[in-house]
Amino acid sequence: MARNFFGTDGIRGRTNEGVMTAATAMRVGQAAGTHFLRGDHRHRVVIGKDTRLSGYMMESALVAGFTSVGMDVIMTGPLPTPAIALLTREMRADLGVMISASHNPFEDNGIKLFGPDGYKLSDKAEAAIERLLEQEPSLVEPHRIGRARRIEDARGRYIHAVKQSVASDVRFDGLKVVVDCANGAAYQVAPSAIWELGADIIPMGVEPNGTNINDGVGSTALDAIKARVIDEGADIGIALDGDADRLIVIDEKGETVDGDQIMALIASRLKALGDLKGDGVVATVMSNLGLERYLEGIGLGLERTKVGDRYVLERMKEGGFNVGGEQSGHMILLDHGTTGDGTIAALRILASLVRSGKPASELLHVFDPVPQLLKNVRYSGGKPLENTTVRQVIAEAEQELAGKGRLVIRPSGTEPVIRVMAEGDDAAQVETVVDRICAAVESAA
Repeated sequence: MARNFFGTDGIRGRTNEGVMTAATAMRVGQAAGTHFLRGDHRHRVVIGKDTRLSGYMMESALVAGFTSVGMDVIMTGPLPTPAIALLTREMRADLGVMISASHNPFEDNGIKLFGPDGYKLSDKAEAAIERLLEQEPSLVEPHRIGRARRIEDARGRYIHAVKQSVASDVRFDGLKVVVDCANGAAYQVAPSAIWELGADIIPMGVEPNGTNINDGVGSTALDAIKARVIDEGADIGIALDGDADRLIVIDEKGETVDGDQIMALIASRLKALGDLKGDGVVATVMSNLGLERYLEGIGLGLERTKVGDRYVLERMKEGGFNVGGEQSGHMILLDHGTTGDGTIAALRILASLVRSGKPASELLHVFDPVPQLLKNVRYSGGKPLENTTVRQVIAEAEQELAGKGRLVIRPSGTEPVIRVMAEGDDAAQVETVVDRICAAVESAA
């Protein structure tokens, strides 16, 4: 069955266009609600959102959809994606919904769904909801229409939960931390959690106005936080994205620490404590070859999945791993949550910084990354990767890099873009290979 709504991370698109309209959101509420109507108990869904202007519209439409099929709705207001996963499970809800387009600009929005266990839905569950979207909704009798209420203590519940991810004797006193919340979902909870543990907080991206989410701030726009860390003489910078499920760190010298380095640090420390499960880490095909070599050097493995934190999570659950993530900053620590959580990962990093007594630049640059280059080629239609010339150029590049590097080429799951990535020990060769493939794709597109 073709997937007309769900991509690699829920449903996403430009608001008031395509699949991202109020009408579609209401239908999603009806379809997802119907799918999770199981048993004779009073059914419940938790709905959270980030700070996008369109969040009000999408929230109202989803509430209408869910209540029309007999589900009660609990609204939390702006909260990180992992908070909704947590509250769904803690409140014994049948379903959780996060309204967010993550790191995308404010014009976009999205709908992410969580099952009652707090995990993102499987492909099978999403396919079942897609089928229901093609059918007329099963509306309930007037006396069975659901009720909606907004809870006021959701932020406090989440802050308490994330603080439990570090030992009770750990305090961040003496640390000066720049916290960039991307004017997004964590603008209240992330600075509060870190401050409550004793750190001196310098907040950034904490003044959302509906249209400035991810605008020059956050984990995908690092120039501002790099400058702020240097100007303030901070020990470290923490950069979250719009829904706070990913984290990029800036050391005291203003250098970037990506998800690969964070995974290497967390995995090595858990191994030393005897707490690492699965004898390795799960990451995607985009993670640097340097991470793989480093883990091998300390007796650990690296298992790769296709891009998308949901696929990382699926492999972690299958293989019994407790550390996984993506180079882009999704950090999944299954001992503490059911999905990527930038705030929890940040607290773990800060705890390591306190315990080691080392500067961030020394502690967090765990391995030397292999030269890697990623370029995006936007296209307007068709399937450029099926073009004969493109396939030939790719085959030649793979042969050229054989034994010396890797090549990963894939269409984006959220936008009309072909992502071309190569890595290898020879930086000049990597650049040449990527440019040659991009040129072929552009010509075909």
